[in-house]
Amino acid sequence: MSLLNILRAPLAAALVVIATLATTTTVPAPAFAQASAPAATATTAAPAPAAAEPVVTKEEVMNPYGLEALWRQGDFVAKGTLIIMVIMSIGTWYIIFTKLMEQRKLMRAANAVGEAFWKAGSMKQAATTLEEGSAFRYIAEQGVKADAHHEGTLVEAIDRHTWISMSVERAVGSINSRLQDGLAFLATVGSTAPFVGLFGTVWGIYHALTAIGIAGQASIDKVAGPVGEALIMTAIGLAVAVPAVMGYNWLIRRNKTAMERIRAFSGDVHNVLLAGKR
Repeated sequence: MSLLNILRAPLAAALVVIATLATTTTVPAPAFAQASAPAATATTAAPAPAAAEPVVTKEEVMNPYGLEALWRQGDFVAKGTLIIMVIMSIGTWYIIFTKLMEQRKLMRAANAVGEAFWKAGSMKQAATTLEEGSAFRYIAEQGVKADAHHEGTLVEAIDRHTWISMSVERAVGSINSRLQDGLAFLATVGSTAPFVGLFGTVWGIYHALTAIGIAGQASIDKVAGPVGEALIMTAIGLAVAVPAVMGYNWLIRRNKTAMERIRAFSGDVHNVLLAGKR
């Protein structure tokens, strides 16, 4: 028996097995392809577009009871009252800032009176060491001027001590009067601004009562405007009065401190001049 005959039977059996396996593996293939097709389609499908967010717009509502409405709807009395209080407020802040700057300059001049002034050979030379136009230089120059013009004039009948003292005191009084400038306005604003605002309040309430009488009923739309006007006037009156009162008290206290240093300096100048140091 040849080798070919021996292997023929196993080869034939192997071919039959291979053919059988090929048939069983290829038959489900269409089913698998059909089953996998939807999955592939699902995975490759484009995502749905996201829904657009709605745009929210804020509607600006005009306040019918504010300052703009007060000025637009108010009569000449309300507008005049408001203008008066605005002028009071502007004047108050202007005086506060200018007086603070003036007091700061005065205290700086007081600190400048140092050893150079008191070590000078005469009061006339000492006055030149001070800042031009300062209150302390003004006092020293007035004292020197009074001492120089005492002899040979009509004031010779007045003793030298009294004459120099009077001249120095007049200089101090002039400086004090200048420091007090504007404070009367602050006191006036502080005491009258609440009543000016109260007048605007009474006028607004009068308009509210008039609107109720004309309409015949007390509805909120008829009363809100005039009552709002009245409350705004009250608030403005207080806002004007409070800074004026506080500024007045503050400036008075600072003026007192400055005048203490000025009077102490004027006393020293007076004594130096009486000692003959012209």
